[in-house]
Amino acid sequence: MYYIVETDKSFDQASTDLESAVKHHGFGVLHIHDLGTTLRSKGIAFNEQCKIFEVCNPGQAAKVLSIDMRLNMALPCRISVFTENNKTKIGLIMPGQMLSALSQDEALVQIAKEVEEKTINMVDEAK
Repeated sequence: MYYIVETDKSFDQASTDLESAVKHHGFGVLHIHDLGTTLRSKGIAFNEQCKIFEVCNPGQAAKVLSIDMRLNMALPCRISVFTENNKTKIGLIMPGQMLSALSQDEALVQIAKEVEEKTINMVDEAK
């Protein structure tokens, strides 16, 4: 259900490279949540780093929503750059598996496969 790779890059470099890869594959970055900084700003002891990139391809999103508007709750896709035990990782929840749990519509399955292939390519490129 997850696709996670480990990289020798620093957290900051992996984050920068992911943002470039997202754009290179025709998606946009809607927002970046800096979860680590947010937790620490609330006084929570959190030693890891974590940025969650909300990414979207408007054409694919419109197709999904035209088939099943309820799936707006599963959009946009999220790709994370995070540290764990002094290792930098990049990962995502596989869109195909996630959407198949929410719908059996064959058109949605095909869209999810396309998005999954592109998001995996983004992760691999940023690695």
